[in-house]
Amino acid sequence: MTKINLITGANGHLGNNLVRALLARGETVRASVRNPNNREPFAGLDCEIVQADLMDKPSLLKAMEGVDTLYQVAAVFRHWARDPQKEIIEPNLQGTRNVLEAAAEKGVRRVVYVSSEVTLDNGRSPVDESTWKTDFHGNPYVQSKTESEQLAWRLADELGLDMVSVLPGAIIGPHCYRLTPTMSYLQRALQGEIFVDVNFYFNMVDARDVAAGMIVAAENGRSGERYLMNTKDPLGTRRLIEIAREFNPNLRMPPRMPKFLLQIMSSAMELGGKITGSEPMLLRSQVDMYYGEALQMNINKARTELGYAPRDGETAVREALAYLTESH
Repeated sequence: MTKINLITGANGHLGNNLVRALLARGETVRASVRNPNNREPFAGLDCEIVQADLMDKPSLLKAMEGVDTLYQVAAVFRHWARDPQKEIIEPNLQGTRNVLEAAAEKGVRRVVYVSSEVTLDNGRSPVDESTWKTDFHGNPYVQSKTESEQLAWRLADELGLDMVSVLPGAIIGPHCYRLTPTMSYLQRALQGEIFVDVNFYFNMVDARDVAAGMIVAAENGRSGERYLMNTKDPLGTRRLIEIAREFNPNLRMPPRMPKFLLQIMSSAMELGGKITGSEPMLLRSQVDMYYGEALQMNINKARTELGYAPRDGETAVREALAYLTESH
């Protein structure tokens, strides 16, 4: 009997890289998407494309038929909405419930659940997967990812699912057909559209490295365990622009703004966003969480147990910028 791998959110950045990685190994892939008419991410790929929506459990049950391994990648990836409870938090929680209940009903053997590094407590460095975020700083995405993973673990226990979770950092790299917030930032840096150095730090990881780690997690990860899949060292916004200068030498280094001014500015932007409905360029929660926070990541667990070996952050950024230069 053919082993079927189901990937939710298969047209997204991580999901599409995972589809390609599994196909390169000769595996059978079923790619679930909300809109099956958007075929661009699957051009030239020999995979089955099915329609499924995390908010539509019958569609998930149909997609799960005969599935051996579920890669639960799909999620709302937005940090702001006019109604964050309705547009971000509830969909991520209900989507988690629907997809895991469907997996249990259809007898899926193994689940790889994609969470995020934002679920981890960053009160100490290096950060590892033994902690949970408790202060969301009012950020609905951070809240939704944390509460969704916690719900996933409760459901896995209740439903008897064999599950591991992976926690990527800021994902960058190729095969990004609709730019994510992270890739959009790199694009703006490349085009000279970053006018203020916000002094944020990110641990950026290539989507291909996360996809490779997920496949090994499906095969060899210990049931019930979390695996941080990130790069070890953080990169500041100033360093990101320095690297972008290698591709666009005309870029000017923007001035750095102190934290208190960014807090005032971002709060004003959010107020304007509530009035206009347009997403603010900067959020107060982002300033509170990322300003000056140069945190090391302890990825030893994934390295030791799964052989996880990501390219370093600067290499990942250079390759992502090269991709953006050629493709967008």
